Amino acid sequence: MWPLVIFGFFFCFVPSHQQFPRLCSTQEALRTKECCPPWEGDGSACGARSGRGFCADVEVSDRPDGAQYPFSGLDDRERWPLVFYNRTCQCAGNFMGFNCADCQFGYFGQNCNERRESLRRNIFHLSRSERIRLVSYLNLAKQTISRDYVVATGTYSEMGNGTNPMFADVSLYDVFVWMHYYVSRNALLGGPGNVWTDVDFAHWAPAFLPWHRVYLLHWEHEIRKLTGDMSFTIPYWDWRDAQACDVCTDDLMGGRNPQDPSLLSPGSVFSSWRVLCSQPENYNIRGVLCDSTDEGPVRRNPGNHDRNLVERLPTSAEVDFTLSLTNYDTGAMDRTANMSFRNTLEGFGDPQTGLGSSSRLGMHAALHVFMNGSMSSVQGSANDPIFLLHHAFVDSIYEQWLRRHTPSPSQYPESNAPIGHNSEYHMVPFLPLHRNREYFISSKDLGYEYSHLLDASQRLAESMHPYLEELRDVWPWLLLAGVFGGIVTIVLAAAVLAAKRRYRRPSWLQGRGWKNAFALPERQPLILSNESVETKQRNYQTTM
Repeated sequence: MWPLVIFGFFFCFVPSHQQFPRLCSTQEALRTKECCPPWEGDGSACGARSGRGFCADVEVSDRPDGAQYPFSGLDDRERWPLVFYNRTCQCAGNFMGFNCADCQFGYFGQNCNERRESLRRNIFHLSRSERIRLVSYLNLAKQTISRDYVVATGTYSEMGNGTNPMFADVSLYDVFVWMHYYVSRNALLGGPGNVWTDVDFAHWAPAFLPWHRVYLLHWEHEIRKLTGDMSFTIPYWDWRDAQACDVCTDDLMGGRNPQDPSLLSPGSVFSSWRVLCSQPENYNIRGVLCDSTDEGPVRRNPGNHDRNLVERLPTSAEVDFTLSLTNYDTGAMDRTANMSFRNTLEGFGDPQTGLGSSSRLGMHAALHVFMNGSMSSVQGSANDPIFLLHHAFVDSIYEQWLRRHTPSPSQYPESNAPIGHNSEYHMVPFLPLHRNREYFISSKDLGYEYSHLLDASQRLAESMHPYLEELRDVWPWLLLAGVFGGIVTIVLAAAVLAAKRRYRRPSWLQGRGWKNAFALPERQPLILSNESVETKQRNYQTTM
């Protein structure tokens, strides 16, 4: 089924929702530092004539960052997005997007006034047709060039401060791969090998959970626009207590290649996928950004990882302990944080003691290492489609913590977090702009729910869904078979009655004289004597 969908859309160009907008990658836009494209509905910048939004100056926070990054003015991501743009669209009401063409998360309709809640479900509760659709959509996104967005292949300085734009076309899926690379890459300080490694605008600090929440929401939104399937949601993989990669099958995320255990099975569509931005050491040595070129196939060898770094996949008990931690973040709010929910869930706090700087990785990080391939590199991990299922479950744990502890907004740090992680910081590299604090709220406020957080009766109904779906798919055939069987039964019965009427014994054969005439002499009595019957009965009982 999915190959037909793919070929039908293979060379389509579709809207994306991340940076850099194609209309803002020109010399003019970069030199004026203005990214306020027109909305197609009325042709005005940001849809101003229709009241959707307006072009406004970007406001950034001046709160101090932590000491982990001791530089200023060297990295394009600092005070995002001011290096590239100081004016962007500011959308009104429920409108959103780089040109205010889209709706805020959880809103739908032409005027963005339809509130709707979506349900993210356990991947093993999907029916067969839903699994096929998921793989189809992923592959379609991988094969479809983004119409609205390009990715940067050079720094603003290398672009001659905007006079020589350096951008590349990539697929819709690879826009997201590039985003995860760009936000987590090392800082280039100038020249080959001159990099700063202790910096990450989406990991190792408080924004880890809000940033990935926004990332998944945008990804989900783009798949809906690409396919027209407004009901699509990202499923999650509940990896608690798993002994192996349960989703590594050809009907899901791809099995193991029997010829090379580090590659995917040729029976999976993902075996043909090519990765990009997966070689950070190479970029650091050369002192350059990823140029978005082909870097080989997706690699994965689950379970054959460094056991000294990760013993096994996380357990239910470890998840429960992590959820019991009351503080969102603590101390320096980095990998050293003790008794920090964020640091423990991210994997740098011990999931049994809560102490930071753990010698072994746990929780979120443990699964990345366990996959032992493309997933094991922070910058290139989004190349593996398991990344989405994994982070959906991590987000569900974040959601569970928010509901259990109902933290006040002040629990999210306003200052002194590592660079990029303060509450008012705009998330790198999103356009439209999002602040970290805006996603320190429940998923229900953003229009989605997780099936394993439903009440007991709803969870039971949801777990029965795939079986009911399968039944719905086959019941017409069962009904047809029943009707056909009934017809056959009626025909056979009619045939038997007709035969009995046609071949009924003639009356002249029914007289006693004829019966006696054809009777044969008895060689042995048909009725046994009483003694004989009793003997037979005893032998049967003895046998029993």
